[in-house]
Parts: sequence; C-alpha cells; structure tokens
Amino acid sequence: MRKLMRAALALGRVTVTLALFGGLVWGGYLALYHPDTPLRDEWNPVKPLRIADPVTPITKWKLSRALSDPALCQSVLDASSVSASAMSDLQASEVCHIRGRVRLASVGAAKLKPLETRCPIALRLAMWERHALQPAATAHLGTELTGIRHYSSYNCRAIRTPSGETSRMSTHASADAIDISGFDFANGKRLSLKADWNGAAPDAAFLRAAQQGACLWFNTVLGPEYNALHADHFHMQNTGWNSCG
Repeated sequence: MRKLMRAALALGRVTVTLALFGGLVWGGYLALYHPDTPLRDEWNPVKPLRIADPVTPITKWKLSRALSDPALCQSVLDASSVSASAMSDLQASEVCHIRGRVRLASVGAAKLKPLETRCPIALRLAMWERHALQPAATAHLGTELTGIRHYSSYNCRAIRTPSGETSRMSTHASADAIDISGFDFANGKRLSLKADWNGAAPDAAFLRAAQQGACLWFNTVLGPEYNALHADHFHMQNTGWNSCG
C-alpha cells in the first residue's frame, strides 16, 4: 500500500511539473506570437528590427540578424524612413564588389549625397543617425541633424597606411566601409572633422559624441586621433573586432 501511495505521489508531482512546464511554454508562445501580446516589439525577439524602436538589450541581436540576411536587411530599410533602393550586385573582380548593393540617399532626417554601398552599411548608418547623431545634435547644438557628408563607400583600392599602400585590399573595395567627413544642421551650421575636431567646445563635443556613437553601431571606427590619414574623416566599417580609435 505504501509503495502504491509513493508511486501515486511521484506521478502527481510529475503531472504537476509537466502541467506547469506546459503552461510556461504556452504562455511564452502567446507572449511572443499572439497578436495582442503585451510584450513590446523592441523586447520581442521574434519581431524584426525596426530602426525607430527604442534600444533594448536585444537590439544588437536583432541588428546582427538583419546584417546577416540580405532580404531581412532590405526589408528593415524599406519599412523605415531610409531612402535605400535595392540594386543588383556589382562584381568588378574577385576582390572588388558590392554584394547586397543599395543606392543610399538619406537615413532618417539626414540626407546624403547619393552613393552606392552595401545594405549593412546603410542599416548601420540609419541606426547611428537615429540613436546617436540626432540625440547628440540636440544635446550639444540644440538643433536637428539634416545632412551627413561623406567621401565614399565603394572604392576598389588597397589599404593605405602612413607608410604607403599595402598589398591587402581595403574594406572599401567591398563597400564594407564608409568615410564620413562632416555634418549639416537645421539651423544652418556645418561642421567638418578637419576644421572643427578641435574647434569650439559645442562643435568638438558633438563630433566626439558622433564618434562614440558610431562605435556602438559599427565594428570598426577610426577618427582624427587614430592617425594623420584620418584627420578629416571617420572611417566606419561593417567588419572588424570592435575597434574604436
């Protein structure tokens, strides 16, 4: 009799445990997938990245998903205030190409001189504009950013160093980088890295905040304090090992 009672109690515990686990699984499924879920999109890992969403601890994970999936990357841009038209891939050679090519003319409220680049660069620029540049413009200059000036993204060339060119190809050769030279604002102000990096306090503060913000959204960011070759621009890469200099 005692053995039967113990077996019944054990079976009861297993049944309760399974019921609780099943309830948790079902509750988790509803929280993620139900149309009326109270979980906000920016916290929901099954919802795609939206550039305008507030940044949360899972934003970087959502971004990495979009960066690794060309179709998802383009859909994120298409659903946002980014002027990025999909183009066919460019294959100039084995080392010079643009895969996932887009024609980019604006990100958020900031216009750019139209350029051809990869979707990941366009998406990283859009996140930088929304979550770093616009807040920095308001905080340091009391105005809105309206333009981002650049030198280029795609450029079929080797890496340059203070000692000359190397034998390795630059990340510009695959449009995995962009060089940013300055910014325009709603109040008519124009800043360039060459003229204003060590300029008036608010201007210099904005440019440093811009670089710090870029380091959050790009894997490699090199600026005026890295070396003389970068005195007039931020070199910002899609690839690299979280280098910020």
